Amino acid sequence: MRIRHDDARCASTGICESLAPELFEIGADGALVLLDPSPGQELRAAAELAVSSCPTGALAILSAHQP
Repeated sequence: MRIRHDDARCASTGICESLAPELFEIGADGALVLLDPSPGQELRAAAELAVSSCPTGALAILSAHQP
């Protein structure tokens, strides 16, 4: 699994960080930092919740083989 983050769509609301702090962080500059772009399956549920909760659709889960 890989997480894709679209900077152009991201509003840095922090919802993803609040739901999956091991994967996302809002940096000091206000931009989203993807802490682990290829997390293990043990974090899949947290990643899916963060992706589905993103109000701008800036996050997506890809298979490990997708570009």
